[in-house]
Amino acid sequence: MAALTLRNIHKRYGGVHIIKGVDLDIAHGEFVVFVGPSGCGKSTLLRMIAGLEEISEGDLAIGGTRVNDTPPAERGIAMVFQSYALYPHMSVRDNMGFALRLAKVPEAQIKAKVDRAAQLLHLDQLLERKPAALSGGQRQRVAIGRAIVREPKVFLFDEPLSNLDASLRVQMRIEIARMHERLGATMVYVTHDQVEAMTMADKIVVLQGGVVEQVGSPLELYHHPRNRFVAGFIGSPKMNFLACTVRALGAQGVSVELPGGSRVTVPVEAAGVQPGQALTLGVRPEHLVEGERAGSGTLNGQVLVVERLGGSTFLYVDVNGETLTLQVDGNSRTGVDDRVAIAVDGAVCQLFDATGVALARHDRHPLADLGRHRAA
Repeated sequence: MAALTLRNIHKRYGGVHIIKGVDLDIAHGEFVVFVGPSGCGKSTLLRMIAGLEEISEGDLAIGGTRVNDTPPAERGIAMVFQSYALYPHMSVRDNMGFALRLAKVPEAQIKAKVDRAAQLLHLDQLLERKPAALSGGQRQRVAIGRAIVREPKVFLFDEPLSNLDASLRVQMRIEIARMHERLGATMVYVTHDQVEAMTMADKIVVLQGGVVEQVGSPLELYHHPRNRFVAGFIGSPKMNFLACTVRALGAQGVSVELPGGSRVTVPVEAAGVQPGQALTLGVRPEHLVEGERAGSGTLNGQVLVVERLGGSTFLYVDVNGETLTLQVDGNSRTGVDDRVAIAVDGAVCQLFDATGVALARHDRHPLADLGRHRAA
């Protein structure tokens, strides 16, 4: 079994503390994505799992065996880097089989393993080509194939799609997700792109400043963020945030006053909340509705920018000096400088206290526990 266990993992470079006590369990066969802004420590954490960086403190186990002092070649891992690192003078076949050849694996076995990996990655017709004759996406598939033939316990990916253009990134996301389905292997993937994280992961680990902010399925993090950082990082466009004031507490939740004076009730626990307290209301662009609606709070503002994407339109609206993003129908006729009313339904909002911690909701989204794989 290729489960990973990290217990109180720290990384220090001299007096600089990079990774600050990470505890994490990755089950056999899971696709886990480390995500966060640049400098958050996600690549460092991955390199510690690979054995390319020493662990300053804590314990790392692969398959139940502590591997802190185990050399990278003996950990049963294979790593795919951002750069393809292919040998330009070798064919695709030779690049994919090079590590096996170094390990003195019989040529017949090398051929069989390379052929299987090539078929999985649709490289069958390219095995005799040199890297210079391949596209960026094909080269990345060769790098992945080089990892597959080693039959590792764990696959590690360090931002493997960063060098590809937008259309190739989408194609390669699909290829890697399908590969995971077929192999059923444990995979740990690092990216700064939260769209990649949302679309590929069974479980997302959100990091900031070397600390794990939240771990959960993509939809759990989307619908039930633990704090304002996770709420703002997960989702594209990001969540809108508005200052609000508590006006009443009740069994239905916390009633807050929005800029402009209207009120909404958010179904959150009221423990520790007091009337008059300043909170932050979070609402996603797709949950804001153009126009007024009965039973909803109302914001009024002026449109600054309109982005028409065909199937949907994004409106960027100035509301009392704050810019809110609305996702509306692609056929919306609203234009720049138009005055608009915005309906806010408290049932789909979040509330955050002064420290950025989310107030616990009464309800739980029905899809929050689903990863990329639907539970059987």
